[in-house]
Amino acid sequence: MTDIRFDEAGDRFLLRAGDAVLAEYVFRPDHPTSESPRPYLSPIRTLGGELVSLYRPHDHVWHKGIAWSLPVVGDENFWGGPTFVRGEGYVQLPNNGEQRHVAFASDEATDAAGRVAPEADTARVVERLEWMTQAGEAIFDEQRMLAASVLDDDAWLLGFATRLTNTTERPIPIGSPTTRGRENAGYGGLFWRGPRSFTGGQLIAPGVVGGDELRGTRAPWMGFSGRHDETDAASTIVMVDDPANLQHPPQWFARSEEFACLCPAPFFSEEHVVEPRATLALRYGVVIADGASDPDRAARLADAAAARLPELLGAP
Repeated sequence: MTDIRFDEAGDRFLLRAGDAVLAEYVFRPDHPTSESPRPYLSPIRTLGGELVSLYRPHDHVWHKGIAWSLPVVGDENFWGGPTFVRGEGYVQLPNNGEQRHVAFASDEATDAAGRVAPEADTARVVERLEWMTQAGEAIFDEQRMLAASVLDDDAWLLGFATRLTNTTERPIPIGSPTTRGRENAGYGGLFWRGPRSFTGGQLIAPGVVGGDELRGTRAPWMGFSGRHDETDAASTIVMVDDPANLQHPPQWFARSEEFACLCPAPFFSEEHVVEPRATLALRYGVVIADGASDPDRAARLADAAAARLPELLGAP
């Protein structure tokens, strides 16, 4: 049985499997306003120790490992960097919001650090966040759960669940650059940025392997298989959308040619309006596996993750 747990360490949690640190979740980031400060997971490693995330790359300094990032929230940007404006392109506006850590859940099921009472082979932490615009208005209250479990000898599963509640008295539309006029740029959601050496790697969807042509594909899961510098090893990421999610199966924002990334994008081509006091709930699984994958192996990893998610994250 693998001892997997979250250990608090200052501004972050360390996700450990035995003595190895699989991931760091930084909940109080120290980033400039222009990068839309928000919690993130990086570095992220496989059970074999391979690094599968990239932090603050020079081409997009607002990309940080895995982060819950939304570029179009009404007129606000919780992604970082410039905002796409119809007819003008990308413009740096005074609208870079912040996802601000408030507290970890504290009730009979959690300890003071928000860690849920452990079960065999699982670790969970529950967090409350406040979404603040650059102008200082609170617009969302979020409850977030991170959970982790070892799937087998060469793969582990990260679970992510969010409940966003509109705390204003007005409807808030959530969209993407595509809903604002930029073709096939529907990014926004749980976003993974892979290491530099993964550039040119393989995108994997049900029954198919390819590259950037798979961007915009609608599927219940998508994967990425790439190789590492120095070790010449390979690793695979498979992201899984929960069937209860909005727009399931989602369209996927994915890249390989410029850089490696994956994002199940529920607002890719259609805005969703969160009414006043209403809550938007979304859940995902991310498999981090050693070794290369073809569609058959990626499908097995996705199926294993989908089967484990209800146990890992609880009821929707």
